[in-house]
Amino acid sequence: MDAETARRMFGQARVARLATADAQGTPRLVPVTFAVYGDTIVTAVDHKPKRSTDLRRLRDIGENPRVSLLADHYEDGDWTRLWWARADGTAAVVTDGPEHARALDALVAKYGQYRARPPKGPVIVVTVGRWSGWRYA
Repeated sequence: MDAETARRMFGQARVARLATADAQGTPRLVPVTFAVYGDTIVTAVDHKPKRSTDLRRLRDIGENPRVSLLADHYEDGDWTRLWWARADGTAAVVTDGPEHARALDALVAKYGQYRARPPKGPVIVVTVGRWSGWRYA
């Protein structure tokens, strides 16, 4: 799959998995809602229940900004429709300003749930350096 197709398919997905690692390389993986514009992916800390607002993924990015995100599609009955797309890049945590506002606008436009209650937490902004993927056909 070429990079442009990977970006397009990734952007159409409803959920992705964000992979981070701390300074020692300990990996972590969490599902995220996200939006894509150009070679930027954004996700936000939203109102869904969490044990703490001091999220490990935010601390990981502070220690090691290299991240990957993976979106995929699986159908048990029709494997010819399988695909995955991955974005590898560098992340930053943004708490306010124009970049934060643009990210929230993109998330609100993609997810109806955010229209009534936009995320109020930090935003993770990923600058994608490499798009890759695979599909059956």
